[in-house]
Amino acid sequence: MCGIVGYIGPKKAFPILINGLKRLEYRGYDSAGVALNNWGLKTYKCKGKVQDLLDHIGDEDVSGTIGIGHTRWATHGEPNDVNAHPHLSGNKRLAIIHNGIIENYAHIKEVLIKEGHTFESETDTEVLIHLIEAIQTKENLPLEEAVRLALTKVIGAYAIVVLDKEDPNKIVAARKGSPLVVGIGEGEFFIASDGSPIVEYTKEVVYLKEREIVTVTRDGQITIKTIENEVQTPFIQKLDIEIEALEKGGYDHYMLKEIYEQPTRVADCMRGRLNSKKGNLIRLGGVEEHANRMVNADRIIIVACGTSWHSGLIAEYLIEELARIPVEVEYASEFRYRNPVIGEKDVVIAISQSGETADTLAALEMAKEKGALIYGIVNVVGSSIARLTDAGSYIHAGPEIGVASTKAFTGQVTLLTLMALSLANKRGTIKTSYYQQLARELENVPGKIQEVLDSCNNQIKYIAEEMKDSSNALYLGRGYNFPVALEGALKLKEISYIHAEGYPAAEMKHGPIALIDENMPVVIIATNKSSYEKIVSNIQEVKARKGKVIAIVTKGEKVISQLADYTIEIPDTAEPFTPLISVIPLQLLSYHIAVMRGCDVDQPRNLAKSVTVE
Repeated sequence: MCGIVGYIGPKKAFPILINGLKRLEYRGYDSAGVALNNWGLKTYKCKGKVQDLLDHIGDEDVSGTIGIGHTRWATHGEPNDVNAHPHLSGNKRLAIIHNGIIENYAHIKEVLIKEGHTFESETDTEVLIHLIEAIQTKENLPLEEAVRLALTKVIGAYAIVVLDKEDPNKIVAARKGSPLVVGIGEGEFFIASDGSPIVEYTKEVVYLKEREIVTVTRDGQITIKTIENEVQTPFIQKLDIEIEALEKGGYDHYMLKEIYEQPTRVADCMRGRLNSKKGNLIRLGGVEEHANRMVNADRIIIVACGTSWHSGLIAEYLIEELARIPVEVEYASEFRYRNPVIGEKDVVIAISQSGETADTLAALEMAKEKGALIYGIVNVVGSSIARLTDAGSYIHAGPEIGVASTKAFTGQVTLLTLMALSLANKRGTIKTSYYQQLARELENVPGKIQEVLDSCNNQIKYIAEEMKDSSNALYLGRGYNFPVALEGALKLKEISYIHAEGYPAAEMKHGPIALIDENMPVVIIATNKSSYEKIVSNIQEVKARKGKVIAIVTKGEKVISQLADYTIEIPDTAEPFTPLISVIPLQLLSYHIAVMRGCDVDQPRNLAKSVTVE
């Protein structure tokens, strides 16, 4: 959601900014812009993609060695040229780019209008730069102090970067509730909303903490203060991204690349944590560190959004069945506002690919205040959730560029499976022999995912051709595969814009069956050994109403293959691990349908990769 990039140094800024904005396109956006400071601010911005911005600029002057760039996902004000970032102060001296939302902008705007300020856009961001201008002008302050004082007056979330045309040797940036990273090069600095725009220039970074302001200057100085004006020591870390991971690698889309990376990424998630040949088969550092509290927890509360919430639902089945600890799975956006009962013997697990999801962060902060142990499961190293939690685990999926999550989902489920097995072993709720059997079977899962990718893609393309013109679709699953049905439906909605719903198969008769006719494709995950006969009955009910059945079945299955219109076979595995394999055909199905419908697979409309505002 929104992307930020900034540069100051000896090189030309514009190519670095544009390259950075292209790296940030995966976050989702509807307009783009840059500002360059060469003893005078030059600002170019427009609705549309980065390429539209380049076409808009044409042969205009883009010289200068200091600048900022932004991709905007609209919050305040519709997507258009005027509302695009950067925004200028009223005196045209200052330029700002901003991720987040200033909640009290309307009140500040009202006060500023009374003081004579006029506004061109509908954005909260323009209000903020006018506030900074007013403070700077009134008190005759340097830019960094004007920014600091302005931020004491705003309520909300922000990552901002500000230029002052009167001082082309300085950039000031700040964050609260929205990520910001400073890259340190040789005689140069880079600022970005994540590491992807700067990894090809430097691996040395400083992750800004909450309520911190950074000033970087052309002479190589970096100064960090809190909003309360307390000086902080910069903590330099190594950026954990490889440039190759940000390229398509010969695939048509990032999403397809990331689907095919899953055998490797699932194995990466298990590496160093699972070894079926050792006595202590599974070891998760975060769990070991807080083993007593986790083993003796009254309950585990999982908070997440979107695909991560589906991962949490699978974890509920895993942890309750194997470790016998009560689990509640909550939408973070609802959990934080309903005054939930949380005790000191509860464990709250946050799941987030980016580690920056605003609602999930807020839910964690609330749980921490109530004394619960908070545990993070994230993909992005150094993210806000990773820094806030008492303990946690990275899923090691590598950068996920496609907005529709694929490898992060399987990484999350893999990590949660390891956690469930570890807790079950520590609590003695499963026999050692069964624990060892499951550990061995889990090690085989990456190979089985690869088998699906190798054998099913052409068949799924054919099924996609049959489904691509549908207006609606129904996804059904039972037990561990009910959340997979939800995830399959979400993927279809996200990237092909076909309305789809996921349901527990037994709930079909409680409403959705009314929709089934010859025009309604019904995707059924039918791999459950424990409820096989019931799934067969569900399929018969669909066929009796002329519905088209696409069934995901275990290799060698005979009965459902005779009933369904199309079957996709996947390798047999232990039932708790079926989601890791059964989701793969659903990802491919949604991908191929979206391509056939001419949709923007990697950057679907209206969606953002990381939702850093409420």
